[in-house]
Amino acid sequence: MSSPSYDDTGVEYYGIASFKFVSGPPTDIRIAYRCINPSAQKTVCIPTCFGGRINTTLSFTGSDEALHNHRVIVVAMLGNGESSSPSNHPDFPKDIDYRDCVNAQYQLLTKHLRIKELEAVVGFSMGGQQAYYWACMYPKFMKYVIPICSSAKTSLHNYAFLEGPKAALTNSIDYEDGAYRTKDIKPTRGLRAFGRTYCAWALSAHWFRERQFERLGFSNVEDFITSNWEDAFETWGPEDLLILAKMWQAGDIGKTHADGDYLRALEDIEAKVLVMPSRTDTYFPPEDSEVELQHLKHGELAVMETIWGHMAGGGVNEDDTIWMSDRIAKFIGARNSLVGGLKATSLE
Repeated sequence: MSSPSYDDTGVEYYGIASFKFVSGPPTDIRIAYRCINPSAQKTVCIPTCFGGRINTTLSFTGSDEALHNHRVIVVAMLGNGESSSPSNHPDFPKDIDYRDCVNAQYQLLTKHLRIKELEAVVGFSMGGQQAYYWACMYPKFMKYVIPICSSAKTSLHNYAFLEGPKAALTNSIDYEDGAYRTKDIKPTRGLRAFGRTYCAWALSAHWFRERQFERLGFSNVEDFITSNWEDAFETWGPEDLLILAKMWQAGDIGKTHADGDYLRALEDIEAKVLVMPSRTDTYFPPEDSEVELQHLKHGELAVMETIWGHMAGGGVNEDDTIWMSDRIAKFIGARNSLVGGLKATSLE
């Protein structure tokens, strides 16, 4: 996490009239997105993650990266503050579903951008869960699906973890059980408590033991928590964080399947799936990915051997990013191995 001022470089918007949510009445919405390499022939969609904005999303489009010759559409999921969200839409639903996000993204791609097929859907964390939903809801629309540090169904442990930051925000004195909205104030203490509670989960014990925060320019762990996590979440809309956290907790591709069984939904996925967990991810552990792989017809598992925990999948550590880019390139046949100047960990 970091807390730069908002970067709207290249961000565009598409309006959808009377969008039908899974729950709630039809509502006009808008979808924020950015198109990178617009003249490329093959197209990849990358939905944002929790805490992510369009221009903080890892796109693998650098000159030496896996998707440098692809048209990449980075799409802000509903609720993230860029697309329609509680913070910018007075009639936004109280709850949203990953199916809402994917249906809105499908309309953006097909009706506005006139895209007929995708080479891949790639996503980190909540973006990876959206990628799984894409594979289930529009099975013939893409060739590859690449969930990074993610899962097809949110585990009970993951659900319980999210209850902590949610409670820190909603029980803060300045949140006032939601009454802050009628007083035109921002629950700053609650937002900062959300970030402080979240921090340790995102990185591994090994990472803290080795004082890796010093590599990021922080002299001690308190400075890291305050400046990197509290400051970052203070910039968010409180209800945006809460609605996204609830959607994350309810993540389950079984909802796209007739019998509600997420394992059967995995079995029905036609796309080729590259599952990339981090060895030290505390809430999307590789053991969950191994279960998923057993039910995928065309699945491949690539575990990042890293101490950077969940955050490894978000591009915060250059070695991990090089490794991910190399595996993606090999998986979709984009080009030869990228691993070069920096040492990248491999299972091979």
